[in-house]
Amino acid sequence: MNNPVGIISMQFVRPFLSKDLSLFSHIRELGFDFVELLVPEPEDQLNLNEVRQALADSGLDVVLAARVNLQRSIASEQAAARQGGIDYLRYCIDCAEQLGASIVGGPLYGEPLVFAGRAPAPANDDQIARRLEYTVDALRQLAPQAGNSGVTLAVEPLNRFETDIVCSVAQGNDVVDAVDHAAVGLMLDTFHMNMEESSLPGAIRAAGSRIVHFQANENHRGFPGTGHIDWMEVMRALNDVQYRGPVSLEPFRRDDWRVGLPIAQWRAPHEDESEKLRAGLALIKSSLTFAGVAG
Repeated sequence: MNNPVGIISMQFVRPFLSKDLSLFSHIRELGFDFVELLVPEPEDQLNLNEVRQALADSGLDVVLAARVNLQRSIASEQAAARQGGIDYLRYCIDCAEQLGASIVGGPLYGEPLVFAGRAPAPANDDQIARRLEYTVDALRQLAPQAGNSGVTLAVEPLNRFETDIVCSVAQGNDVVDAVDHAAVGLMLDTFHMNMEESSLPGAIRAAGSRIVHFQANENHRGFPGTGHIDWMEVMRALNDVQYRGPVSLEPFRRDDWRVGLPIAQWRAPHEDESEKLRAGLALIKSSLTFAGVAG
């Protein structure tokens, strides 16, 4: 297996601004094939033509990660928020087209929990059915634009503490199957799967050809190899379903275990993480290679 392996930009900095374009050459020097960028907000004032040129100069490809919120949520009970979600995802597709990205991934359905500072609320059967209906309807509206732009929308299940919409691979499968369009697939993240799936390899095999993007993250979101994820079993499952798409890393759980530290919030690096990143990348690439050989 020779999947491209990338790193998310927020490993180094957040928000990503024009002054940070020089990071691309560093990311390439570390050995990564692509960068996963958060879709820029208007206030970031990123010139997408400059970003695309900097990516080309560095020899990096790019994947985009959407940032939804309660005001732009295609699963919302509020019509204005649902429209806001549709408008935002159209903007994400436009950004991807300008940058030459073929994937926009993330919890595209919206409704964040912990990062929005809210707890999950009880939902009755009618509300649950409407959430699915709203999500599927919006993705069906967006899929033709995405397809025409050469972009795939990758729906990511998150753990139960970060969303109450799509938490498991089975739920993600239901959404993708209901949309039934080639421009909508699944994005899987082993950090979230570790909490919600009884078997990571089993869930990967159940997702099968729906997988269009994969995030290889440790159970504690530290550097690959420092947690308990069985990477050979994960990569064998990816090989079994013939997944040859991008694999990205998000090891931004800093090595800091102080009592009272809010580890749910992003923090900037406090050390040069280059060697740890190279080691994690080598582990993932070697696991991919041996999975293909052993498979």
